[in-house]
Order: sequence, then C-alpha cells, then structure tokens
Amino acid sequence: MKRRSFIKNVGLAGGALYLGRPLSYASLQGFKEVRTPLANRNFSSLAIEKAIKEFSKNVKNKELVWLFNNCFPNTLDTTVRFTVKNGKPDTYVITGDIDAMWLRDSTAQVWPYLPFMNEDEKLKQLIAGVINRQTECILKDPYANAFYNDPLKQGEWKDDLTDMQPGIHERKWEIDSLCYAIRLAYHYWKETNETECFDKAWRNSIKEILKTFKEQQRKNDLGPYHFQRKTSWATDGVPMDGYGYPVKPVGLICSAFRPSDDATVFSFLVPSNYFAVISLKQASEMMRKIANDAKTADELHDLGVEVEDALKKYAVVTHAKFGDIYAFEVNGMGSYNLMDDANIPSLLAMPYLDSVSVNDPIYQNTRKFIFSDDNPFYYKGKVADGVGGPHIGKDMIWPMSLVARGITATEESEIKHCIKILQSTHGGTGFMHESFHKDNPEKFTRSWFAWANTIFGEFLWKVYKENPKLLT
Repeated sequence: MKRRSFIKNVGLAGGALYLGRPLSYASLQGFKEVRTPLANRNFSSLAIEKAIKEFSKNVKNKELVWLFNNCFPNTLDTTVRFTVKNGKPDTYVITGDIDAMWLRDSTAQVWPYLPFMNEDEKLKQLIAGVINRQTECILKDPYANAFYNDPLKQGEWKDDLTDMQPGIHERKWEIDSLCYAIRLAYHYWKETNETECFDKAWRNSIKEILKTFKEQQRKNDLGPYHFQRKTSWATDGVPMDGYGYPVKPVGLICSAFRPSDDATVFSFLVPSNYFAVISLKQASEMMRKIANDAKTADELHDLGVEVEDALKKYAVVTHAKFGDIYAFEVNGMGSYNLMDDANIPSLLAMPYLDSVSVNDPIYQNTRKFIFSDDNPFYYKGKVADGVGGPHIGKDMIWPMSLVARGITATEESEIKHCIKILQSTHGGTGFMHESFHKDNPEKFTRSWFAWANTIFGEFLWKVYKENPKLLT
C-alpha cells in the first residue's frame, strides 16, 4: 500500500441546506458540516438514512451522534460506484484516498450494511454488485489484493518482481483477501436467501480459492507465487527470492503479507489461518447447498479441518506471564512471532470474524498479552492507549484496533473506554483515520479511510442496539 505522510484532514464540503429547507443535524447542533452534500453522494440508502435518524433521535451524546452521521454512511457517500454490467449489478469500491479496490477493504466497507439489505432493494443490489466484482477480480488473479476499475490500467508499482497483469493495482498475496470475499458472499446469502450472484463464474472463483490455498500449503514445492519490490520500506518486500523464509509443510497456509499489506516474518499467519478455517467451511456449505457440488464442498471442508487441526498443534505458545496464548506468526519448525497488529484479521479481532469464541481461554489470555508491554505494538500515551503496527510505525494507534477491542469486549467498562477514546481522537475532523499519535490526535494518517469510518459506525450501532446506556 502507498505510504503516506502525516496530514490534517481537509473536511469534505458542507451539507447544510438553506432556502427554506431543513438544516442538517450538524448545523442544528453547532458542529461543522463535514458529510458530503446529498447531491454529491455516490449512493444513498433509505434504510441507512433511517438508521441514522433513529440513532440521532435516541442517543443523547451529541458528538457521538455527529460522528455516527458522518462515519456510518461514509462508504456509500464517497467510495462506491454502482452500475449494471452484462445484465448484472456491478459495484466498484475504492478505499477512500486510493482509487483501487481491495478485496478485503471492499467487503469490510459494506459489511455493516448487510443487516439493512432486506429493507432496501437498492442497497441489496449494491452489495450483490460487490460480490460480482470480487468474483471477477479473483478469476483475474487470486493472488492479487487490489484491483483497478479499468481492466487495462497498468499498476503503478513499476519495480515489482511478480507476475503482474493489467487491471491489478497491487499483487500482494494475503490469505484474508480471499476469506473476505467468502465472508461477504456467505452472509449475503444468509441474510437474503438469494442465490443469483452464485453463478458459474462465482463457483469457479471458489474453486480458484481452494486451489490457491492448497498451493500455499507448500507441501510439494513453493508454489507459483513470488513477490519482490525495489523499495526502501523493508515491509514491502519478501525475502528468499520473493517466497519468504522457509516453513515446514504442516497443513497451514502461507501468507506472504499481512492484512496491513506488510510482509510477514513467518509465513504461517495465525489469525488469517483461523479466518481461513471458518471461510472454508462457509464456502463448503454454499457449494453443497447452492451449487450441488459435493466434491468441491468436501474438499473445502476437509481443507478447513486440516488447517484447524494444524492450528491446534502449532499456533499456541506458552508465555511465562500469560500462559497459553496464540502466536501471531509461526513457521511450523518451532519459531514464532509474539505480537499483534492493528489491521483485521488480527488476534484481537478473531471473535469478530467468528474465527474463535470470545470465551476461549487461550483467546482471553492472548487478549491480556495484546494490551501489555509484551506486545511490541501496544502503545500508551497522553490521550490514548491501543494497538498499532509496523505499517505506520511507532506510537501510532489505529482506531480500527480500538473498534476491534470494543466490539469483542465483554465488560461494559472496556466498551465505554474504547468509545471515549474514539470520540476524543478524531482530531476535530468528524471522521476516523488510519492511525493517530498516542499523544496528539491531530497528528494522523489518511483523512479519507472509509473502512475505519464505517466499522466505527458499525460499533456504535451495535452498542446502541445492545447497550445504549454506554453512549452517554
């Protein structure tokens, strides 16, 4: 991913309506207008606007209401481009300040809207379009993580040593990219009971995912994927001729990169392998019940069980202070990396992705490790404490990690703690960011990062529905 310098947000144009029309919520409450004006929004959903009105009416903390108004619809307002292509809905989703579609981000950006689809046919079609576009992307190259809207556009990374094709923005192999595509398809199906998206092309994309995961178990050889980049950023390149450091073929799946788009140290990335287990089982169910393809369904299920069994053997490390915890990365030879990263999937966010139970004792031990000085990327400063990572660097906390903490917390005090930090660290912008400095929230990266905005809205909506007294 492109590296960014620290910036201050230059807010989106104001949205107040005059000439006899009602003023917006922000105008009425004295907050500055930062949400995109209605006429300039890429997409509007009646169901999402209804949710915003409900939240605004019932939540007394006016700053949280303002933030929810700005953040929850940000993906729809600014990043989606919906069309009909070859008679099917097609949706291209940019991340925000980068005009490219990540498989991971595009799922995560629309994910919070899935429960609203049955109230809004347009919204349902928009998300079906994301599934169709992701299918097209996977069939183009299952090893790529990000794609352009223009299938002929050449990637900007001229110094990448990998098998690059036109239409691909970046070719960093990340397990979670393919898992996210399954996650979206599976839950779309469960929410709507519709199967029109899951045509021959989609079924072929699932077979490509299965093939890719098996290749990256590296049982017989290194597989077809390699990646190197001429760069001064160490985390943007893969050692050992682009294949990564050696691993022992124990049934786990190699991931050259983390969901942060940073290279792994040991290729068996534990949270992503746990994500693969649940994703493979979901894909198996779909191929059996929708495609009537028992053979592929059995292969998907068997691979999921194989990875799950390998995780039980190799993913757990006994820590002197915290007992049994999950390692972040392992190599199957006894080496492991103890840390957590802010991006999702992370060890912290595994229950959010249904990868492990929040009550799993090993997860709870891991959680204590994550929020301690033993995690090299846990930062505690004057204004906040939270998890960062090497992608941005020292002392930079990611709002996404605070959301992951809050959304997986079981104690009210911890949920409230996360809400308070998020409310107080938007740097006066009304939006979430990729990261902010632990001592100064006005020092941040990415003023337009739709995933962070939307998942923050998802968190607030969850708390509103389940425990609204915490939004005071």
